[in-house]
Amino acid sequence: MADSSTASFQPTIGVLALQGAFDAHARMLQQCGAKTVFIRKPEQLAGIDGLVIPGGESTTFLKALERGGFFDALQEFVQTKPTFGTCAGVILIAKRVTHPEQKSLGALDVTVERNAYGRQNDSRILEAETTLPGGPFEMVYIRAPRITQTGPGVETLAERDGSPTLVRQGHLLAATFHPELSQDKRVHQLFLDSVRAAHKG
Repeated sequence: MADSSTASFQPTIGVLALQGAFDAHARMLQQCGAKTVFIRKPEQLAGIDGLVIPGGESTTFLKALERGGFFDALQEFVQTKPTFGTCAGVILIAKRVTHPEQKSLGALDVTVERNAYGRQNDSRILEAETTLPGGPFEMVYIRAPRITQTGPGVETLAERDGSPTLVRQGHLLAATFHPELSQDKRVHQLFLDSVRAAHKG
């Protein structure tokens, strides 16, 4: 939990708004006490304290990021600033992508397998224990990727069938499910706590 000195800081969180459920992420972040801004241009990254990269289609994300130096700016941002990737966002921030191999931002020390749980009709809602206080967490999976390998600095906070589904590495947080589609705010609150901690320095 954030202490009183960090709790008074209201972070501005960018939500990459090129595709995916960015509106749902923004609503959840606002409910947790953050200001939000939709990020559609690379120059907007300079004015935010943290970034959420939502789900969607990772190859579509990459095509959109090829314009105007957006990919390079985003790659620089995620190396040092708090970033939370969900579903396709995990693929984008991962160091290694398989099934098939794909370009990524190369920040989070994990290997991610795309569409590992099948196509759209294999999507489902599950409940699982996590290391977060408060009991089981609802996890919404939609064409979810699978984290197949983690580096030594990656902490696993939740699993599905033995594979990590929620991981943390320093300033980076990643979920292979969609916490923005649940009513449970704990994962977004966890991210905001990390943003406040980074601000405190």
